[in-house]
Amino acid sequence: MFNLKEFHNPSKGNLDFEGVVDEIVGMMEHDQRSEFEIVVGTDSHASSGDHEIDFVSAIVIHKVGKGGRYFWKRETEEGIYTLRDKIYKEAFLSFDLAKVLMDRMEEVSLLDYNLEIHVDVGQRGKTKEIIDEVVGMIIGSGFEVRTKPDSYGASTVADKHA
Repeated sequence: MFNLKEFHNPSKGNLDFEGVVDEIVGMMEHDQRSEFEIVVGTDSHASSGDHEIDFVSAIVIHKVGKGGRYFWKRETEEGIYTLRDKIYKEAFLSFDLAKVLMDRMEEVSLLDYNLEIHVDVGQRGKTKEIIDEVVGMIIGSGFEVRTKPDSYGASTVADKHA
């Protein structure tokens, strides 16, 4: 399990996981007539070493048609040698974070929302060879999944901080 104490938000600054959940629930409770989507995505970037990778995971709360907010966290891992390893690590980090978030949201709120996992794979480029594997793994775990070009949680929001 990854560290749940180091999330960041452009306007709120540093938050722990409970602070992120409080912000999401507060936003949803403030406007219960709106439709909300929660998106979790992860992107990565090679840091200083060849096999040391920075992974950035983002949680996006989107008030459909009215904008949204996001929270992100970073962790670094060594020993990632292939694109397949990197993409699978991104997917697992997103899955783990989505599961923890969904479980916590069910404990503290009865609000209605849609939760998706966004993965940084698409039908073009090097990731096209593993798209079916990654998407199948996430769908098989019970989550909705989006890929490029619709995976803004990973390919835009998380990428901004990777």
